[in-house]
Amino acid sequence: MATQSRNQSKSQSKNQSKKQRATDRRATVERLQREQKARERRRALVGGSVVVVILLVIAGGVFFSLRQDHKKSDTLNTGQQVVPSSPSGATTTQVKPSLVKNPTDIKGVIAYNTGDYPGPGTPGRDALSHDHVNGPVKYAVTPPVGGPHNPVWMNAGVYTKPIPSERAVHNLEHGAVWITYRPGLSSADVTQLVDLFKKQSMIAEPGDGGRSNRFMDLSPWSGNDLPAPIVISSWGYQLRVQSPDDPRLQQFIDTFRHNPKYSPEYGAAVDGVPVQTGGSPALNGSSEPNL
Repeated sequence: MATQSRNQSKSQSKNQSKKQRATDRRATVERLQREQKARERRRALVGGSVVVVILLVIAGGVFFSLRQDHKKSDTLNTGQQVVPSSPSGATTTQVKPSLVKNPTDIKGVIAYNTGDYPGPGTPGRDALSHDHVNGPVKYAVTPPVGGPHNPVWMNAGVYTKPIPSERAVHNLEHGAVWITYRPGLSSADVTQLVDLFKKQSMIAEPGDGGRSNRFMDLSPWSGNDLPAPIVISSWGYQLRVQSPDDPRLQQFIDTFRHNPKYSPEYGAAVDGVPVQTGGSPALNGSSEPNL
């Protein structure tokens, strides 16, 4: 009887030992599985972080490149500046256009008779004509606000040397505004005018392959006969100011620049002319290089 009890006790002990070992194995397997999952999660987190870092580096590089390109495009480059060519041949003398009432709320704007263009094509003798002439023009208004001009316009932008009026006037006809300043204007004031140019938005040129331009010219006047230190002009309109701080400069730009109401040939380009003729500005107002 005692022997039987001992055998039963041994059998129970073996069973308990087997159960314990099985429990221990399950616990070990579960622990190993948890550790494996934890390692996989860490690897996933590290891998994801690496991908994020790589993407951020790429994005940062692209942003930096775009910033650099923008800075380059908005930096004066006088070394590569080419002034538009001056017309040669017989001189045309402009008949002085008559004055009309200022149609805007901008005080000081001088308005000239623009005639009925593009109407029947007979604007009248005292209105701004749109004649194309090959030679130089003796303009009746300084700086000119329209009238006879060269058949080829110029590449718009900032020039640090005087530009031929005959080409600048053609730009006015296409909707550009032209800021001229006296040769003796301080460098600080000129820099402020360049900054004014830079802050203007680019404007898409309809039907011209997606090209865009600021539709602005900025240049010093060739002589000392400018009627004010700074003059801004569009086709048929002009404003004369004493300082680049004058808020009317921006008002004039907002009103007349590339405006179908005031641009006789709205939608025409003010760039895309070969450099030998149209010039290459020190600061290009175009999204594409000149031809």
